[in-house]
Amino acid sequence: MALFWRKRKPDEAATEAAALPAREPEGEATPAGVGAGAGAPAAEGVATEPAPLATEDAVAPVAKAEGHGLFARLRRVLGRGLGGRLAALLGRRRIDEALLEELETLLISSDLGVDTSLEILEAVRERASRDELKEATAIRELIRDHLTATLEAVAAPLVVVAEPGPAVVIVIGVNGSGKTTTIGKLAFRLVREGKGVVIAAADTYRAAAAEQLAIWGERAGCAVVRKEAGADPAAVVYDALARAKQDKAEVVIVDTAGRLHTETNLMEELAKIARVASRQVPDAPHEVLLVLDATTGQNAVQQAELFHRYTGLTGLVLTKLDGTAKGGIVVGITHRLGVPVKLIGIGEGVEDLRDFDPAAFVDALLAG
Repeated sequence: MALFWRKRKPDEAATEAAALPAREPEGEATPAGVGAGAGAPAAEGVATEPAPLATEDAVAPVAKAEGHGLFARLRRVLGRGLGGRLAALLGRRRIDEALLEELETLLISSDLGVDTSLEILEAVRERASRDELKEATAIRELIRDHLTATLEAVAAPLVVVAEPGPAVVIVIGVNGSGKTTTIGKLAFRLVREGKGVVIAAADTYRAAAAEQLAIWGERAGCAVVRKEAGADPAAVVYDALARAKQDKAEVVIVDTAGRLHTETNLMEELAKIARVASRQVPDAPHEVLLVLDATTGQNAVQQAELFHRYTGLTGLVLTKLDGTAKGGIVVGITHRLGVPVKLIGIGEGVEDLRDFDPAAFVDALLAG
């Protein structure tokens, strides 16, 4: 997979180093239900050994009853936004210019993005002029079809299989987006699917990040490779790949320092990590996932644009979707960048990291 990283002169993977400033705490939570004393720091260059997989009792339950599934949970939250307001707007009104102006305001304010909103309005006008929309309520179905097609056009599954392996998944994002906990949940999920996983704790500027990952690793039953604070992140990745090959693990998940999308030197560090991975595993990294806090609205679009420019994103992870009624940002980012949303976070439980289903998401978004 060709990723367009900003080029720098290549050096040897094990010796290349960069002196970067210490990072501010990211403020991500320790996994619920795990004691603070778990996952003691490993010695330099030594992986934290996996503990037995967590029992079902230790896992935050996911209700299976009707009304508590993924769609229902999203519907309860997202329906308070676009879906509810759309139902109130359309009602039994006839289609006229006043309605279209209000619809334009509604779509844009719901974070669908200007381009997507204007495309929908153009389609409404065109079909109305041909007398194909008899009632304003038919606009909802037109919007549903348009949004679903937009998301499905770039949809792609998460790549966690590579030959030769392991598959390398680099996870990036700004401070507080939920990056470290997303990695922990993903590792837990992959181990339960029967895959061998190694986590590279390459955020060496925030001690709490490595400690949190050690706890997640113990909980999931996978190794976590870490070094002392301030160590070269690329060296951590090098060691993690060596460990994965030794253990015949199928996936290496790389945590990276939380960074603002405006910090050029740290963006260059991501390129360095990618070079190290590509020397050890052909076509690596296989995934570069940007974790975005869905509650940040349009700022998430700006973050995604700049990260994509530097790193060549392969997918997005939207966290905290259970905490915002403006889920239209998913459509706005996908339309703007052509990068698929691959995972969504809909809660704090370990099983609340789910594959993104475009049709189910749009149904929830438009539920009144």
